Amino acid sequence: MTRPPKDPPRPRGSLITGLRNNFIAGIIVIAPIGLTVWLIWTLIGWVDGFVWPFVPQAYHPEELVNRLLGHVNDFGRADPTHPNYIEINVRGVGVVIFLIFTFIVGWIAKGLIGRSFLAWGEGLVSRMPVVRSVYNGAKQIAETVFAQTETSFDRACLIEYPRRGIWAVGFVSTQTKGELVEKAGVGPMISVFVPTTPNPTSGYLLFFPEADVIELDMTVEDAAKLVISAGLVYPGEKDVEMPEALDQLADRIGHHRHED
Repeated sequence: MTRPPKDPPRPRGSLITGLRNNFIAGIIVIAPIGLTVWLIWTLIGWVDGFVWPFVPQAYHPEELVNRLLGHVNDFGRADPTHPNYIEINVRGVGVVIFLIFTFIVGWIAKGLIGRSFLAWGEGLVSRMPVVRSVYNGAKQIAETVFAQTETSFDRACLIEYPRRGIWAVGFVSTQTKGELVEKAGVGPMISVFVPTTPNPTSGYLLFFPEADVIELDMTVEDAAKLVISAGLVYPGEKDVEMPEALDQLADRIGHHRHED
């Protein structure tokens, strides 16, 4: 009887290559998660270490729990030498206290008294040379990062750029005002942001006479998708889908302005 031929032995190199690829894939999955958890854990510990010195010892969780259980000394305070003394290290409580404190400060600052006190404090800081620079820089960073209002483009438009006969999609920013209109001397003007492809977050700010700007019926989101896709995705097409990241970018560009 003829025996079926045996499978050739698997090369050792392919086994090592497979193990290496699996290891790299595992690193790709674990590294971002581990780094994120580590950063959050470190940030929480840093905030706790900053906040707890301002909290009276009597209100620390360890002090409260041990007093509640009766692990106290003759003065009514938690006794670390008590045989049943419980040590507690709760991370994140300082963050909660910080958030509550920040919320209260923000609520007061939005009132009349808070605004008056803040204006007085800023006037005092403005007279301190070094402190003034540090405060103004930190304030600008905070307002940029944590601003509650979002600016957005009003509508999409079509303009002749970079020369007559060549058309480009742009986003209407604002009605041009002030010195620019006066010095140009061409009548009402519109500020138009002309994005680049495929990254619409960079581009050129141009000022056109109002008569040279053709408003489009498509939404800003659709115009952004048109620019990002280099003309491959047109408004109204249902069969063509963009990657989720680019789709979200287009939505952010066309996000409607909202009030505080």
